[in-house]
Amino acid sequence: MVEGRTHRPVIHAAQCQSCDVCIRGCPAEFIPEYRLEEESLRGTLYRGKIRKKTVQGKVPLPPCQEACPIHQDARGYVALIAKGKFKEALELVREVNPLPAVCGFICHHPCEEACLREDVDQPVSIRLLKRFVSEYDRKREKTSRKPKGKRREKILVVGSGPAGLACANDLSLMGFRVTVFEALPVLGGMLMVGIPEFRLPREILRMEIEGIRQLGVEMETRHPFRFDGNGKILKRSGFAAIFLSMGAHRSLKLGVPGESFKGVFRGVEFLREINFGRKVELGKKVAVIGGGNVAIDVARSALRLGAKKVDIYYRRSKKEMPAIPEEVEEAIREGVNIHLLTAPARVVGRGGKAVGMECVRMRLREFDEKGRRKPISIQGSNFKVEAETIISAVGQGVDQRSLKGLEKNPDGTVRIDPETGETSMKGVFAGGDMVTGPGWAIDAIAAGKRAAETISRYLS
Repeated sequence: MVEGRTHRPVIHAAQCQSCDVCIRGCPAEFIPEYRLEEESLRGTLYRGKIRKKTVQGKVPLPPCQEACPIHQDARGYVALIAKGKFKEALELVREVNPLPAVCGFICHHPCEEACLREDVDQPVSIRLLKRFVSEYDRKREKTSRKPKGKRREKILVVGSGPAGLACANDLSLMGFRVTVFEALPVLGGMLMVGIPEFRLPREILRMEIEGIRQLGVEMETRHPFRFDGNGKILKRSGFAAIFLSMGAHRSLKLGVPGESFKGVFRGVEFLREINFGRKVELGKKVAVIGGGNVAIDVARSALRLGAKKVDIYYRRSKKEMPAIPEEVEEAIREGVNIHLLTAPARVVGRGGKAVGMECVRMRLREFDEKGRRKPISIQGSNFKVEAETIISAVGQGVDQRSLKGLEKNPDGTVRIDPETGETSMKGVFAGGDMVTGPGWAIDAIAAGKRAAETISRYLS
């Protein structure tokens, strides 16, 4: 908090949230001597992340709020929690986030990476505070959210992952009649079948889905949806608009000899099997290929299923691993071994069953189109490792079988208008992983919210 005292701004450290908004709006910001203060909080902030200028004409947001894909007012609800106003804090969160408890468990928290407190001591634990206030309210008075008026149009949402749930939530609050079709026997999409329960408790996810259902959203499981390619799907279905959010549930192949041997699994399918409670036979030695969240989840799940030795092989360095850093550290603490700059060359088998891998050492060269350094194999560095079970977690793709007639990008994702989110079929919109490829849950939520806005404008 900043108060004027003559011409000199004073920061009350006990009340300051280090968001820098007050400083950027203060006339004293233009006095250079204040930026050079060695020991003040203000000087610390100026020497850190505050150097970036605000876009002219744009009202400045706190860096944490700016970094969040849905622009969650982290500063606001953290302040309410600090005052003991837990119910009010949760209501503030729910104004823009339909899945606060889910995000409290699995969000990769870009807000904390942008938090200016890091330049003073350490970032505010924004994600854990969201998780606290969501769980605190779990058995107390429910939210008073209600739809604003009623609209006659019916809208179909295909897929009940984070994008679909967010879109259904917002459209329902706008007054539309919303139906969700889910091909799986359970609701939640990849949140339910692609994330282990030790990371996201099922009761938490079901609680949040039920909150959206109580808004009047109809939800049907075991209900696949396919296009026939002639573009008349809207007229026949009786829906005024359709939002596709079917995710990227198909694991990519390793592309090496021997991956058809018995004992070789694909990461997403492996997680789906154990999340459905089905028995998966693992050997004592398990090798996991990949460096993303799926690879980490697979490795930690394998330990819980009784594997004695679990090794992850990743072709880049730890710095390039796309998995959430905290999850990587948890895996290491639990006993997972991570081998960096290593890639599989082939799966070694005996009698039709995998018994190990031949791997090759890698080195990093120039940056690729995604901003990551390109791995190059080192000639003559091949070596063998033993493994009775090999699980590939090198990426995911979109299932093309149900998307006949829709224009696609070269990588198989669905092509949309970047401004409206509409596909090549009029009145059919898409978002989430099936448009961007595998991504973060909070990005999918943001896509679902954007889709709700554009569908509302389309129908208005």
